[in-house]
Amino acid sequence: MQLSASTKINDLLSTHPFLEDFLVAYNPHFAMLKNKLARATVGRVATLGAAARIAGVDIHALLRDLAAAIEKQTSLRPEVTHEGDGIDRAQRIAMLGHIISELHDGGDLATAREHFVKAVGDVDAGEIAEMEEEMIRGGLPVGEVQRLCDVHVGAFRDSLDQKKELSVPAGHAVHTYMADNKIIAVLANQLAEVARKLSADLASAGELVPVATAALAKYDGLDNHYKRKENQLFPLLERHGVNGPSQVMWGIHDQIRAQWKAVRKSAEGGDVKALVDGLPGLARGMIEMIYKEEKILFPLAMEKLTAEEWAEEKHGEDELGYALAKPAFSLPLAAGRPSPSPAPALAEPGLLNLTTGALSLEMVDLLLRHLPLDLSFVDENDVVRYYSESKERIFPRTPASIGRTVQNCHPPKSVDTVNRILESFRAGKKDVAEFWIHMGPRFIHIRYFAVRDNAGKYRGCLEVTQDIGAIRALDGERRLLDWKD
Repeated sequence: MQLSASTKINDLLSTHPFLEDFLVAYNPHFAMLKNKLARATVGRVATLGAAARIAGVDIHALLRDLAAAIEKQTSLRPEVTHEGDGIDRAQRIAMLGHIISELHDGGDLATAREHFVKAVGDVDAGEIAEMEEEMIRGGLPVGEVQRLCDVHVGAFRDSLDQKKELSVPAGHAVHTYMADNKIIAVLANQLAEVARKLSADLASAGELVPVATAALAKYDGLDNHYKRKENQLFPLLERHGVNGPSQVMWGIHDQIRAQWKAVRKSAEGGDVKALVDGLPGLARGMIEMIYKEEKILFPLAMEKLTAEEWAEEKHGEDELGYALAKPAFSLPLAAGRPSPSPAPALAEPGLLNLTTGALSLEMVDLLLRHLPLDLSFVDENDVVRYYSESKERIFPRTPASIGRTVQNCHPPKSVDTVNRILESFRAGKKDVAEFWIHMGPRFIHIRYFAVRDNAGKYRGCLEVTQDIGAIRALDGERRLLDWKD
């Protein structure tokens, strides 16, 4: 075989496994080859040239010594060439991954920064995202990447700090996110200042705890900022194969949420020590997330998403609402102003385009039949058009009721009330009528909803009936993570 700077380490070791021990003894940086995770992620794309740059060894000397080691073991000396000394994007990603692997194994952050500058020099948001995804695909648990996130941003901070500040027009989703971040930064600084002052003088708790409590009362604003990313920005990035942010950042969001709730509980309960202990970590997490967004996530999104997708992004965020900064609406249509109607569903042939998705008729029927409640629909002319065939019906329905007027489906004593409800809906006076009754051991909730089109015109009445006895008996909490099969 030939040896050159572009020879992949994985290919080399597959052909000559004995070189693993040789390389580990050759330079301490090659000890990562013993790490199965590093071999599965970085090793698949790393080249000898990239490894030499990281280790700080002369590539020509390394190639010469490798050739000698191969000759000693096999009696055959490979040809050494000096082509491919340059470094391409795949190799840069491999080198970034190697640095992260060193940190993961307990390496020093300052040393990692030094290796980074020497080996890579510059990095963009896309490379960091690709590095995370490469490590996840190679088997590193998402939680580990999440734990390393602060570390690798720290290692790459010097390079990221050289990036120009994002400039986006008012009204763009990123402009609103960054306006949010200014408010979040103020909250974080307030919390950090409270922690600093309390640490210096616990006697000032009477004055400072209310300040922290007031800042912590704005949780809904932070939560809204994260939810817009999770439910709107991340899905659009995933269309472009960028899955790292949704897998890693979402976990960090939840960590910050949990920290916030714990600190707020301490403040409200007057536990000053727990407050002092918890505030610095919360404030740091909030500020670090701002940095990751503005130096990595948002530049990556600006690079990947089209103008049409930014319009879709903005429309979805309008649906979710804004709890911190409000968007400015001076954005030209071409740059991403939301359209006045929902973005069309990306339907496949044979699917029905709905307002927020696309389903086949079979899917619609299955969905309605599996709802844990009974549905009946009466059109604007009071004709029964549909009822759901759920597993445990509460009131009897038969196919013969389809096409009947709803008045004929009720006993005479109820018809007057039915008519008054429908007339109230038709006139726009009411939108909901609800009732609840006991049926043996069951507690039944019955609701009627006026159904109106986008123009506000009355199109019929939806009846929803549900046994809520078990729901009323619920107590405490059972969270998603508590579920067991």
